[in-house]
Amino acid sequence: MATQPYTAEEGRTFLGHPRGLFVLFFAEMWERFSYYGMRALLIFYLVQHWLYSDSEASVIYGAYTALVYITPVIGGYLADRYLGQRKAVLFGAVLLTFGHFLMAFEGDGGQGSAALNIFWLALAFIIVGSGFLKANISVIVGQLYPRTDPRRDPAYTIFYMGINLGAALGAIIAGYLGQTYGWSYGFGAAGIGMLLGLIVFMWGKPLLMGRGESSDPERLRRPVAGIPFEWMLYIASFGAVGVVWVLIQYQALVGTLLMVAGLILVAYVLYTAVFKLPKEDRDRIMAAMFLIFGSILFWALFEQAGSSLNLYTDRAVDRNIFGMEVPASVFQSVNAIYIVLLGPIFAGLWLWLARRGLEPSAPAKFGLALVQLGAGFLVLVAGAAAAGTGNLTPVIFIFLIYLLHTTGELCLSPVGLSAMNRLAPAHMASLIMGTWFFASATGNFAAGLIAAATGAEGAGPERVTEVYSTVGWTAVAVGVAVIVISPLIKKLMHLDTLKDVDHAMAGEGELAEPQAAGVNTNGELKPGEAHN
Repeated sequence: MATQPYTAEEGRTFLGHPRGLFVLFFAEMWERFSYYGMRALLIFYLVQHWLYSDSEASVIYGAYTALVYITPVIGGYLADRYLGQRKAVLFGAVLLTFGHFLMAFEGDGGQGSAALNIFWLALAFIIVGSGFLKANISVIVGQLYPRTDPRRDPAYTIFYMGINLGAALGAIIAGYLGQTYGWSYGFGAAGIGMLLGLIVFMWGKPLLMGRGESSDPERLRRPVAGIPFEWMLYIASFGAVGVVWVLIQYQALVGTLLMVAGLILVAYVLYTAVFKLPKEDRDRIMAAMFLIFGSILFWALFEQAGSSLNLYTDRAVDRNIFGMEVPASVFQSVNAIYIVLLGPIFAGLWLWLARRGLEPSAPAKFGLALVQLGAGFLVLVAGAAAAGTGNLTPVIFIFLIYLLHTTGELCLSPVGLSAMNRLAPAHMASLIMGTWFFASATGNFAAGLIAAATGAEGAGPERVTEVYSTVGWTAVAVGVAVIVISPLIKKLMHLDTLKDVDHAMAGEGELAEPQAAGVNTNGELKPGEAHN
């Protein structure tokens, strides 16, 4: 049955959109403020405060970011099956607030400090909280609109501008405070941002118009051992914080977890596709899995930004701008600022190309993303070589590598998110979105291993550029190969037969028709975001 437009009774609008969109905008903006503010400081905190080597710190950083991206698989499943997206996001925000404030307890520093255990606990709260919030808040945005609503793509544009505004402000404010006045000031600022996000989300519940609620509220109220099942889930989640507290301290376990969980997840998705879905849905899942696997290499290289590239910027780049030396952590804002500036341009570019029948398919955009990613590394290598051994690399090359990585991200991240949402059957939406984040987790863990290779004992900036040259050329070669086979993957997407269903069915049936106004012919979202 075709989806009908929203009526006035379902909620007043602001700028033509449901007011709930702006609740999600500000909640996610503050959550990203806290996440990226903390992320900008983390590698320096590990090296300079806890006194880990570059290699050790890079592996810890990679394990942390990997777990941040793997937990949405579980959080998405629990939201789909039991809690609903709204309660999952709310609970995740509570855990994140605890975690970010715990980061402000820095202690005396060094690996013998008792405060190191508080640091591990803070990371564990942030990891589990991200699992409940990260995938599910994006799903709620989609639930505010029928899938053929022409406001759908502009809504994601607004939402992702909030993501990047928060990411940019977090890196600038928390990064500057942390490296100028002290770690607790930077992490404390991140904690305040997360608290504001939690308050906004709680205040705005009525404006979500009942979206994202549990499909079986009676099950949540049913007691288990005398305790409502919903509260049993929350208690178990606090137990998961303890498990993650152990995992983050033993990074090799994270690698094993990724391998085992990845095999199970891929097997489950493929089993469901092959044995439980009709042919066209099965093909779409196969296309989605290709995009998911293709994203792993992208994130493994892109996520050097927070680790090896952050350290390189601190040690080997002339950061003097207009007579002021800018802290290295502040450069973590450059990617988000570029996205705010370039996102609308790319949205217009895809539309302009689509009207002329020239828009690349989603798989082709993935290939273009990898080519640009590799080119960014090669530009930085060329800049360092031009400066000469022993000389600082001009800061312009940092802006250039972020520019090319951002244009690559704009070809991959929003396209991938939209493809996951539109190619998967609606009852698998959060699971497939979680699988997308699982690929990010794998890429982030691999990023830590690559960064560790750049920080080998006694290695200098030349080692970084040597590794960057290798990964740069690899990314370019793989990107070209993806572009070549992209027509075959596009056929599996069956974009001409996507269908819509009544929104009230909430989680059942097929996906939207790509011909809806505001949706491009490839069935893709057009704006960009920072790191998902």
